[in-house]
Amino acid sequence: MNMNPVRNWAQDVLRCHLCETPVPPLYCDICKKHVCKACVGEHFSDESTEHRVVQFKSLGSATTCQKHSSKLCELRCEQCDIPICSKCISSGEHEQHKKVNILENFETKKAVLKRDLQELEESIDPKYQEIALNISEQKADLNKNSQKLKIAIDKHGEDLHREMDIMIHKLKSDLDEIESKQLVVLTKQENNIKRTISEITKIVSDLKKLINSNNVSIVSAYKSRNAEFRRLPPKHRVSLPSFTAHKINREQLYQQFGSPTESSIKTEENGYTMDSPSAESSPPNRPLIEVPRIITEINTEQRGLENVSCLSDEEIWTRGNENIMRLYNLRGELVKSVRTKSGKTPDDIAVTRSGDLVYTDYYDRSVNILKKTQIQTMIRLQGWIPYRVCSTSSGDLLIIMNSDNKQVKVARYSGSTEKQSIQFNDNGEPLFSSSCFIKYICENRNQDICVSDCKARSVVVVSQAGKRRFTYKCPPSTSNREFIPYGITTDSHSRILTSDSNNQCIHIIDQDGQFLCYIDNCHLQIPRDLCVDSRDNLFVSEYTGKMKKIQYNHCKEVWKTF
Repeated sequence: MNMNPVRNWAQDVLRCHLCETPVPPLYCDICKKHVCKACVGEHFSDESTEHRVVQFKSLGSATTCQKHSSKLCELRCEQCDIPICSKCISSGEHEQHKKVNILENFETKKAVLKRDLQELEESIDPKYQEIALNISEQKADLNKNSQKLKIAIDKHGEDLHREMDIMIHKLKSDLDEIESKQLVVLTKQENNIKRTISEITKIVSDLKKLINSNNVSIVSAYKSRNAEFRRLPPKHRVSLPSFTAHKINREQLYQQFGSPTESSIKTEENGYTMDSPSAESSPPNRPLIEVPRIITEINTEQRGLENVSCLSDEEIWTRGNENIMRLYNLRGELVKSVRTKSGKTPDDIAVTRSGDLVYTDYYDRSVNILKKTQIQTMIRLQGWIPYRVCSTSSGDLLIIMNSDNKQVKVARYSGSTEKQSIQFNDNGEPLFSSSCFIKYICENRNQDICVSDCKARSVVVVSQAGKRRFTYKCPPSTSNREFIPYGITTDSHSRILTSDSNNQCIHIIDQDGQFLCYIDNCHLQIPRDLCVDSRDNLFVSEYTGKMKKIQYNHCKEVWKTF
């Protein structure tokens, strides 16, 4: 059915409320009524209320049509959400659209503004402020509790000897990690809440201005966000960890010390409470996992990456076939690089208990230490050449050295003084093959000395006193190719790990030389040196220049929230 747009518009056009004259030029801002010039006197005759008659066009620039600048807009098209004039209506463009009186729409919007302002100020904003305060209090409690537990850990560690220094550091690291995870969640929500509060504050300020504004365009364009803010975010409740100190048992020292309890964050949303783990609790003796996994892979700048040594859980020293040693963080960023004192390629590196870097220099027969930014020569040998080195739990250095490729021994040094020489068994036979070609050394937690011997195709383990305990040779039934050991390290449970470059894998054996398993699923390419951090994560150097961080047992890993 065709409709006459002019006739339709005539039904919606503004008229004088007294004489029905179309498009009256005046408007009473008190009575909210349109008045023509002829009826203005009669309108003022009603003394029951005050009157303020103004020109209709003075109500704001929005009454001027956007398409026809010479026309005033009497209606607003709800579908198009714009003010329209008589020419717009006559054009038929808005024929099927719902049209409302522009001033009535103005008053309706004003009422919405007032309701939104009241709800924001009296209900929504206070609830967000309460959540923000609660988060702040929980963060303070979390920090206070963490400090209290650290004091308890220190007090309990006073009765322990040098082995406990490592454990205390580890437990503090665990506690800091728990706190860090909790803080990440709470800080994230706090930032979101603060951002929302800032938005609400701005909206409240804008609404106050709009309520006192006669600008039809701005007021009419207002879109309420109160429905969005009514949906409050979920609340997080921190379950604070605690520390339980166990009675000291020397035989089970590392298992008996104690640990923080499992912590969780409770999320409250829509009437339900959900527990989210913030830290995975580890059993005292961490079992090996079925499928080791790569946590991080770093491409170093080292050519022929030979050695890695953990400075901390976050930073690792590396050494390749050049005269520069480099320190990397877990993001693969170069933290520091140091050139050797002689300008020659070092043969091995190690990190002392105090965090200093030690390296051996084959060319000038020296063992050197990096103190801050200065390299100092600790040891200079006569008749012997130093090759591999490791730092012990007591602070000594164990050095593999040889004399004219005929004799090989392990020497223990305290500072620059040799305290012990390990070379022969009780029958006067050499403990190690005569060549120094590719041997690595480490000290086990039970203070055994472990040497991987590439030439002998074996791992030789001697006691702290230098007595042979066992020799590990890979069982033929468990290896595809000949066993050629390279790097060697041990973990917190005295398990021994050694790289096998010929089979591109890692062997794990127990402290008595029994084979446990392989790490052979991490795409290793010419694995060389090994080291573990305080959480028993394994770092593997590959001759290609890559360094991989591998989880091979059930250690605590960071739980990712959201």
